Amino acid sequence: MASWRFATPEWLVLLLLVPYVLYRYRLVERRGCGSIRYSSLHVFKLTGVRWGARFRHVLIVLRLGALICLVVAMARPQFGREVRHLSAEGVDIVLAVDVSSSMNANDLAGGEKTRLQVAKEVIDHFISGRNGDRIGMVVFAGKSFTHCPLTLDYQALRRTLADVRIADRDWDGTAIGMALINACNRLRDAEGDSRIIILLTDGVNNAGEIEPLTAADVAAAVGIRIYTVGVGSEGTIRQPVQGIFGTRYRTVQVEIDEELLEEVAVRTGGRYFRAVCAKTLEAVYQEIDQLETTEVTSSVHVDYAERFAYLLWPGLFMLVLEMVLANTRFRRIP
Repeated sequence: MASWRFATPEWLVLLLLVPYVLYRYRLVERRGCGSIRYSSLHVFKLTGVRWGARFRHVLIVLRLGALICLVVAMARPQFGREVRHLSAEGVDIVLAVDVSSSMNANDLAGGEKTRLQVAKEVIDHFISGRNGDRIGMVVFAGKSFTHCPLTLDYQALRRTLADVRIADRDWDGTAIGMALINACNRLRDAEGDSRIIILLTDGVNNAGEIEPLTAADVAAAVGIRIYTVGVGSEGTIRQPVQGIFGTRYRTVQVEIDEELLEEVAVRTGGRYFRAVCAKTLEAVYQEIDQLETTEVTSSVHVDYAERFAYLLWPGLFMLVLEMVLANTRFRRIP
């Protein structure tokens, strides 16, 4: 949230000179006024009042304006940045999302959407309903990458989620163990006591240097709970395959290592879910709502922008103008 501040507010004490200068001016004006007795003022009234006499107080206005502008400029007003510490009751969550080529199968939502599209929609709905949970994202196929660190900026996270795509052929595969280790690293230094990983996959671990059960033991050792979700219908599916003659479909058997995913969840105190539709995924997030919450803090940084120039130049202009007029048009004769 943008705000104003003064970098050196001690200079504002000089504003106390404003009433003093105005008092001195009024005192000099009164002392400088003389009086004479005269039989009639009729002749003087006919001459009128010259504009210089009408605007004789413009000098003090310029002097006070210059003083105020220069003093405030020296206090260095700044606009924009503030460091806010946001405290909230929530859970530290890392979403580990499978983006292997098998997630391109369209066996969910009546065949109109792919597995990844359904997963993204449910995750997006979950993120939009959070309030105080720090959420990060890890995507994986044959390799694992941090797509978004832990954050309370849900809008940025949802934009990042929208950019998630199926993995290219050169890093295709399913490295469940690597994804879990990567997610554990994101949560290792998290401040909250409640730290969880939600792993969404539709396959069998077939890549990576770390076994999923080894990663589960690491997570359990540091107090991280893992929820695993096997995404995809049961039996056989028609999977699209891109060829030189366009898209063709082949029938493949659905392979999800449910025993492994369940063991990973059990070892960390979590649960395994089989998601054959979008509603099954919602059960995972209902379970999260019942978790113990803890206070977490996140800092938001925005850069300050200096604004003293907007007062410095008008102040200098009024000061020079006052000096010029005082020595020309409004010059006093002793």
